Amino acid sequence: MARAAIGRPLRYYRPSGVSMTQMTTEVCKLLEQALSLSVEEQEALAESLISNLGGKVDEGVQQAWEAEIGKRVAELDSGKVKTVSWAEVRRRDLAKLPHAH
Repeated sequence: MARAAIGRPLRYYRPSGVSMTQMTTEVCKLLEQALSLSVEEQEALAESLISNLGGKVDEGVQQAWEAEIGKRVAELDSGKVKTVSWAEVRRRDLAKLPHAH
């Protein structure tokens, strides 16, 4: 797993290569721990974190997510897209992280 030098943040990247915000070493460690959880545990953690962001949900954002979910389900049902296993997704994403030597 990627480890930052003490006090130095790691930079994580989206699959598209667009830089996300920098995370502190502590947050990186938490992320690594979260990624080692089962999918069910990750879902519960994500729900808990989101619900503790103040509880405000932008209705436009909620509607956009619902539309996106519907589109993705339809693409899966039609066979237009194929699923990729969690193990493969994780392997690809971890390969993109900077590794301490």
